Amino acid sequence: MKKKKFIFLTNGSERSPRELQQKLERLGIKVGENHFYTSALATAAFLKSQQPGGSVFAIGESGLTNALYDAGFTMNDVNPDYVVVGESKAYTYDKITHAIRLVIKGAKLIGTNPDVTGPTDQGLVPATGALMAPIELATGARAYYVGKPNPLIMRHALKKLDCRREDAVIVGDRMDTDIIAGIESEIETVLVLTGVTAETDLKRFAYRPGHVIKNVGVIAEN
Repeated sequence: MKKKKFIFLTNGSERSPRELQQKLERLGIKVGENHFYTSALATAAFLKSQQPGGSVFAIGESGLTNALYDAGFTMNDVNPDYVVVGESKAYTYDKITHAIRLVIKGAKLIGTNPDVTGPTDQGLVPATGALMAPIELATGARAYYVGKPNPLIMRHALKKLDCRREDAVIVGDRMDTDIIAGIESEIETVLVLTGVTAETDLKRFAYRPGHVIKNVGVIAEN
């Protein structure tokens, strides 16, 4: 397992790679911030490829807004090209209402990831898919989600690693994002049972991971 390239590919859009690097460092794990790639970065890169120099109305934390700024986008709450939604603790009725009106006026609807829930130390919390639902229901628009399981973010990660899909493996704790992302991108999959998906949940899915392990420590042992 020595000298393997790796990247932490997260659907979370709240934090920047530097913040994620610092969080792991506090846990005693030291890796460079170049080893992190977020759905916010993937979303910003996608929008830049679609409409360079465009404008957005964003509902999200600093990880998302900074990624959009760095990609050349401006914030616009009057007539933006896109309404972009990510995880946010500042999600309010007024912001939902404003986003709905902008989409009705013609702004295109983008989500950083389709996750309905996300894990925290205190338990599950609503994630982007859940926060997006009122906007979709009120406008009839369907958001385009850039994060896992979209193969787009998987290709971004492979490019950052300078790696072919045949030589890669995705290790994750969610069947509905991590594992299906690997399957749809034709990348070997490993499900770890220390997160969202439990072993008893496997029978609910029409697809299976390539491998199932108790925790990531098992990988280092083999």
